[in-house]
Amino acid sequence: MIDHALKILVIDANRIRAAILEEGLREAGHHNVTVIGDMANLLRQIVEIDPDVIFIDLENPNRDVLEQMFEVSRSVRRPVAMFVDQSESVMIKRAVEAGVSAYIVDGLKKERVKPILDMTMSRFNAFNRLQRELEDTKRALEDRKSVDRAKSILMTRRGIPEPEAYRRLRDAAMREKRTIGDVARSMISAADLLDGDD
Repeated sequence: MIDHALKILVIDANRIRAAILEEGLREAGHHNVTVIGDMANLLRQIVEIDPDVIFIDLENPNRDVLEQMFEVSRSVRRPVAMFVDQSESVMIKRAVEAGVSAYIVDGLKKERVKPILDMTMSRFNAFNRLQRELEDTKRALEDRKSVDRAKSILMTRRGIPEPEAYRRLRDAAMREKRTIGDVARSMISAADLLDGDD
């Protein structure tokens, strides 16, 4: 199903190439397309337009232009399809590291625009999902470490067994409407502060 409300930004200094992309998008049912050809203050323009997807056609860019595009990709956190006429493995690696979802070499054809858009969105969503899962796993590991340390503090200072220490942390979290990890970190900070006064 086509999302007609999808706001798509096409960035290309070459009007003919931009028109090919715009026409391909419109033929695919996407009518909310904005085209900009002025590369000055590009990041500001993108923030003002606030697109859902960005198509950048750079033909044969030099390193400075690529750096600017990679900075845009890192900053705006949107699906980005980058079209170039030729490339090298270092540039592809840097594009991927910058968050470019699709790096297309010599692929500017009107009939390819919709599949490229679909792939760009799909890769961006998959990457974001993996990144969220990684962040959630890291946070859970940090919470676990904090809870274990807070339990140890309670067990030592209150002379209580581990299940009781955990119950106290859990009850405090429920009472304060906070996560058990947050309560544990607060307890550790307070204990460190008190220990520092000794």
